[in-house]
Amino acid sequence: MIRPDIAQLPLYLPGEDAPEAVKLSSNELARFPLPELSTMIMGELKNPHRYPDNDAVALKKALAQHLGLDVNQIAVGTGSSALCQQLVQVTCTDGDEVIFPWRSFEAYPLFARVHGAVDVAVPLQPDQSLDLDAMANAVTDRTRLIFVCNPNNPSGTTITQAQFAEFMGKVPKDIVVALDEAYFEYNQAEDTPNAVEEIKNYENLIGLRTFSKAWGLAGLRVGYAFGNPRIIEAIYKVAPVFSVSTIAQAAAKFCLEHKAEILSATAETIQQRDRAAVAVGAQPSQGNFIWLPMDDPSRAKKIANAMAEEGIILRPFPEGLRISITNEEETTAFLEAWKRLSL
Repeated sequence: MIRPDIAQLPLYLPGEDAPEAVKLSSNELARFPLPELSTMIMGELKNPHRYPDNDAVALKKALAQHLGLDVNQIAVGTGSSALCQQLVQVTCTDGDEVIFPWRSFEAYPLFARVHGAVDVAVPLQPDQSLDLDAMANAVTDRTRLIFVCNPNNPSGTTITQAQFAEFMGKVPKDIVVALDEAYFEYNQAEDTPNAVEEIKNYENLIGLRTFSKAWGLAGLRVGYAFGNPRIIEAIYKVAPVFSVSTIAQAAAKFCLEHKAEILSATAETIQQRDRAAVAVGAQPSQGNFIWLPMDDPSRAKKIANAMAEEGIILRPFPEGLRISITNEEETTAFLEAWKRLSL
């Protein structure tokens, strides 16, 4: 009854949670973005019997103003992850290839396989940065899509503008490149590409961002893609109808209208991120998390289990341990538990 390849597909595993624990496993905000947002959301609940705006016109207009782009250059979806999957749908048929760095966002290979594409994972460099040369060399005549995660999740590393320009010069112009900037608001690197500027140079480039991280709307699921209107139109053709709820659209628009107040929390996160990285010996990160690579696949899980006993939930991977960074209070709780365990 089920496609054999789907039956063998692993489930996407979100970050764990536990009652009363400090949750540092899902790269979320620790607090509600703005109290006034609750009032706005309650007001939007008055018409749950009506479908949402399928085209998200008001939100796209607000995003166009925010980004300095035209409305027809923007697509809205249920988180940038949904838009990643839609990009696979519009570019790939059975046997086509999707290239991405690894480890990176764990859903990339799942999105490829769901649509019958071949996932091509290119290992990170020893310093945990993206190996753009190897990614360019992995291109074949079946390659249709390349994901470039910047800053990369979970390593927190970034690429330079020169590296990206060299990479794009090697990629054939009929292959779509998705510059995934889910952690854009936390990125303090002075020399790194900005998708809003880069899409002016490359017709095959699509930028991806989300309201789930710095904007604090992880539970409402709103993301956006931007770039070539032809690709944006194709993305919409495969989108589930009415996928972004009325409340989610209104909340995202509200956040854009109050961006200075909402994004003020990023400064604290960046400060605590750097503090935590120094304390545990992690390399610098440009996301709202830090990363400890580990050679022993079982070590990260053991540390995560020990920290869970201390009331701190972290995110283990086979290649290492990712620690989300939120505010001073939760970072202090994490570091105190880390010190108690002599890790």
